[in-house]
Amino acid sequence: MTVQQAKNASRRKSGIRISTLIMQFFLIVFAIIQLFPLVWLFLFSLKDNADIFSGNVIGFPKVWHWENYSSLFAGGKLSLYFINSLIVTFATMLLTAILATMAAYSLSRMKWKLSKVTLTVFMIGLMIPIHAALLPVFLILKTTGLLDTRLALILPYTGFGLSLAIIVIVNFFVTLPRELEESAFIDGSGIYRTFASIMMPLVAPAIATVSIFTYLSSWNELMFAITFISSDNLKTLTVGIMSLSGQHATSWGPIGAGLFVSTLPTIILYLLMSSQVERSLTVGAVKG
Repeated sequence: MTVQQAKNASRRKSGIRISTLIMQFFLIVFAIIQLFPLVWLFLFSLKDNADIFSGNVIGFPKVWHWENYSSLFAGGKLSLYFINSLIVTFATMLLTAILATMAAYSLSRMKWKLSKVTLTVFMIGLMIPIHAALLPVFLILKTTGLLDTRLALILPYTGFGLSLAIIVIVNFFVTLPRELEESAFIDGSGIYRTFASIMMPLVAPAIATVSIFTYLSSWNELMFAITFISSDNLKTLTVGIMSLSGQHATSWGPIGAGLFVSTLPTIILYLLMSSQVERSLTVGAVKG
């Protein structure tokens, strides 16, 4: 290698190093911007009204009011609302994942006359806002006697989550080679065993993505929860946090504590499923 070639190689390495440092700097800034609201909410939850309204909105609390959390769990029935939200949300996630995977498999891997029409109908479902069906769903639940039950939330959440879930999983199914099923059928495996043992594990990243989307829409939903549920022992976390607001005076610290607690399952779920979600988002880019 000549001296000039060595200099050129050194310059290229320096350029790559500088570009990497610049990229890392912007990523760190972006991460700080994304994490700041969560940090601010945590600090907000440890303040009292005097601290908040004195102008100390962003800074550290003058006095750390940890009792905001203890009072929330003791008198605010947060634990009951939290459990109700967990039951409703994870039941919705499980039901949506099972139904969407089976529907997507039939739409993408089987040949039948109305498969494209059916997929189009599911795609049209994406254009219908969930709250536009508030009155019809209320009347259906009242007629069937499901009003003021957990099914009054689980079934509508599942119904409105299926459209997006099916489309995501269909797009993942079409990337899989058909030779996988053909080999299984030759070995004597039936369609149900092939679906459960071979195809479902392969679309696990798509199921993880769908589960996160379903979780977010169900966990944070308020309008259905406040309309279809009237019993205090069945209320979800969003309704419970809203009830902390008083008619004449409101203690904002416990409300901030409730909001912070409600964000923790979201963070934990994403950390557990982040690798699966990344695989589902990049599968189309690396195919071929």
